[in-house]
Amino acid sequence: MELKRVVVTGLGAVTPLGNTIPEFWKNIQLGVSGAAPITRFDIDRVKTRVKFACEVRNFDITKFIDRKEARKIDLYAHFAIASAVEAIADSGIDREKENLDRIGVVHGVGMCGVSAFESGIEEMYVEKEQGQDLKVSPFFITGIISNMGAGYISIMNGFRGPSLVTSSACASGANAIIDAVNLIRIGKADVMVCGGSEAAISGSGVCGFSMMRALSTRNDSPETASRPMSGSRDGFVFGEGAGTMVLEEYEHAVARGARIYAEVAGWGMSSDAYHITAPEPEGNGAVSAMSLALQDACMKPEEVDYINMHGTSTPLGDIAECKAIKKVFGEHAYRMSLSSTKSMTGHLLGAAGAVEGIISVLSVFDDVVPPTINHADGDDDENIDYALDFTFNKARQKTVKVAMSNNFGFGGHNACIIFKKFQG
Repeated sequence: MELKRVVVTGLGAVTPLGNTIPEFWKNIQLGVSGAAPITRFDIDRVKTRVKFACEVRNFDITKFIDRKEARKIDLYAHFAIASAVEAIADSGIDREKENLDRIGVVHGVGMCGVSAFESGIEEMYVEKEQGQDLKVSPFFITGIISNMGAGYISIMNGFRGPSLVTSSACASGANAIIDAVNLIRIGKADVMVCGGSEAAISGSGVCGFSMMRALSTRNDSPETASRPMSGSRDGFVFGEGAGTMVLEEYEHAVARGARIYAEVAGWGMSSDAYHITAPEPEGNGAVSAMSLALQDACMKPEEVDYINMHGTSTPLGDIAECKAIKKVFGEHAYRMSLSSTKSMTGHLLGAAGAVEGIISVLSVFDDVVPPTINHADGDDDENIDYALDFTFNKARQKTVKVAMSNNFGFGGHNACIIFKKFQG
């Protein structure tokens, strides 16, 4: 069976750097940090060494759905819905002219409805202390389950094609895109709305990651805390948000005159099979994912112009990824551009693969390599090869014909997607 080509025709985002694609992409190119003291809840009531995060700000779900409907679902689903609304509008898809049985949704999430679960359990304990019968809100279940983002996007738009959720920690958004690509490739759908969402900046979320010692504790300078590839990095910065892409079968997109951002060239997935949180030290799982993506795209390593690294700013993860890139690309590794945009957005967990996939697509579309911010002269790590071009501190105009997006999650889940300039 000949596989169908897949192109990107719509983009949408809700992020710490802006709640629309234009605002987000502008701030990414400017090297703006989204990190600031936490305002979502009273952080002083939580036992944590971390007081800051990359929060989504100025977000109003009632611009997209009714307030009563919004109460039924968690914030992660709100972000998913809003990013999907923008992406679908951006794509120009006309539901009146489409076969809605051929449009589906795949939207990933890493931690489900953390805030909804937290508030529901807290309510139960209050009732217990007051001697009341224990109960939860009638919306407790719809708030905590992981498929509500995908479900609402499907329901709101009448999309009756395949609809599902992926959950593979920090690779969830990337895996959602890969699943959507495959459904189009094998002819099961003409259009897929796909991406990832996360909203776990809550007392239990921040406390949990802090107790694991996974987060940066640079409370005195939040905006500089995420510093991938720097010697002083001390953990990732917690982020939240959502990213959505509209993917289409090539001939379907051309037939309706769609604007095409890029083509999905290939993908690769692998498992570290090593540890539940730590990366395999030599980056061998990442090597496999990147190599498989190149194979799927029928590309040579030297064809890749830019890699949007997973680059979380953790002591072990950054080293392992750099080792993997050098193994896969050899001498070409020194000619490519690399960057970690988590230095600006923080780590969006289940949304990271989708948001960073969008950045990779826009890099190809606009010929821009975004920066890795927060690196200071002399702040080097002896285990990192600085002959590699990490695009420190300033974006660069450069022809980007091919961009690779890497995402690696707790549990050893590795996902890699390659986007290329569209040519008819």
